[in-house]
Amino acid sequence: MRQLLNDLPEIRGSIEAADEPALPLESVILEAPITDPQKFLAIGMNYQAHAQEAIAAGIPVPTSQLWFNKQVSCITGPASPIVYPAVSNALDYEAELAVVIGKRCRNVLPEDARSVIAGYTVANDVSARDWQHRTPTFTLGKSFDTHGPIGPWIITDDEILDPHALTLRLTVNGEERQSTLTGDMIYNIYDQIAYLSQVMTLEPGDILSTGTPSGVGAATNGLLKVGDVVRVEVSDVGVIENTIVSDG
Repeated sequence: MRQLLNDLPEIRGSIEAADEPALPLESVILEAPITDPQKFLAIGMNYQAHAQEAIAAGIPVPTSQLWFNKQVSCITGPASPIVYPAVSNALDYEAELAVVIGKRCRNVLPEDARSVIAGYTVANDVSARDWQHRTPTFTLGKSFDTHGPIGPWIITDDEILDPHALTLRLTVNGEERQSTLTGDMIYNIYDQIAYLSQVMTLEPGDILSTGTPSGVGAATNGLLKVGDVVRVEVSDVGVIENTIVSDG
């Protein structure tokens, strides 16, 4: 997939023109659309209402973009189970729109950032809160195996009129927990790419998870339990739905 994304501008015409047999969606099992990105990065407290939740929990709001790493081994499919770790007792959800980079780039200006985006996918930044706060980098609490469901596919950038005009929604067992417009981000997608690319080269297939709105379980006494079904929807992008299962 990384190679396909890198070559997409040159080969897209031939892909679309190919006369390949179609498979009914219900006849296949969708896996994560990309399983081996070089980077899976996520930004924290990027919606104002969620930042207020953090303040209420005694977490200071950063004065600049707050990025953390999710180890790529956490990635799982759009309908795969999420494992509740035996070593945690504070499993939480975070609905997010994720950006997939399509072009190797560095020092990208905000006004040029859209040109390096391959597309968008749905993500759930599953978080073991007790482990998250054991280190200021958040990495351990964000990187348990299966805690990075993405999918159900990558919608290419040309199919999205405005990535900041999408509806982001999460339900647990059918009950709405999170709902927002992506335009409510504090730092928009283009500013995120510009900021990160000052530090590191972004590569085709890299995933940038762009933040979660208010309504996380830790702030609403709604932490996850085994058996819960978590559904994340992003308008014009897709839906992922994962069930929480016990560890072992």
